[in-house]
Amino acid sequence: MTSPASPQHPGASLPVIAPQGEFDYGTVPQLQEQIDRAVNEHGGVILDAGGITFIDSTVLTLILMTHQRTHLRIANLNPRLTHLFGVYGIDEVLNLYPTVDAARTA
Repeated sequence: MTSPASPQHPGASLPVIAPQGEFDYGTVPQLQEQIDRAVNEHGGVILDAGGITFIDSTVLTLILMTHQRTHLRIANLNPRLTHLFGVYGIDEVLNLYPTVDAARTA
């Protein structure tokens, strides 16, 4: 789902992907495919992480690599992921937002 682009809100034109469940070495290719498709078509992506219940280091690597190569905004982190990002210090590097709407309008 995308909204019209707005010069005041560059995130308004970014697509939102909202993966659900656990993501690890075996399932990260599915997530990477969704992210890559969005990035290739729109130049960035908003990751609605509200439905993600578990990630491992392969997903952390995917998130960091995506952040380095394109415009990535992450919204709706649950407390577990917020803690994990804080432990690794990547919460200081990534573009994190409390909601998808906040990610769109930042």
